[in-house]
Amino acid sequence: MSMRNTSTVVSAVLLALLGAFLPQWASAQSYPHAVADLVAKTKAQVRTIDMSTFKSALDKGSLGLIIDVREPGEYADGHIAGAINIPRGLIEFKIWSHVGFPDKVDMRKMMTLYCGSGARSALAAKTLNDLKFSDVTAADMSIEDWAKAGYPLVRE
Repeated sequence: MSMRNTSTVVSAVLLALLGAFLPQWASAQSYPHAVADLVAKTKAQVRTIDMSTFKSALDKGSLGLIIDVREPGEYADGHIAGAINIPRGLIEFKIWSHVGFPDKVDMRKMMTLYCGSGARSALAAKTLNDLKFSDVTAADMSIEDWAKAGYPLVRE
């Protein structure tokens, strides 16, 4: 095996090991910088809260409608009690039955969104804001950190 091939194999093995032991780093590196830039820009445009604020508001019952914008399989693997599941890719279409459509739509309905890392919830909050909902907040937190903190998750 040539030195170049050996170097390539070693690099591949190291990247695989990093991916196995540091999955957040590996997934963070699997998207172009444009995605991170879009999420950062979007987070600056929407109202966000951190995990401790989310937990405090959850305990007080002051989050309004809690929406998990992850995919159904992710939701089933563990979600926050009281949350409904509306995947980010369907939020524009599925939100309406939860805000009174077709009789009396409440565009001021308080909604708090969360996802796996805070990225999809920010993007979904922006979409709801674009639809003219006025009381939407995105939780800028990791569901993994939520579980590590010992906060409960409902599994289906």
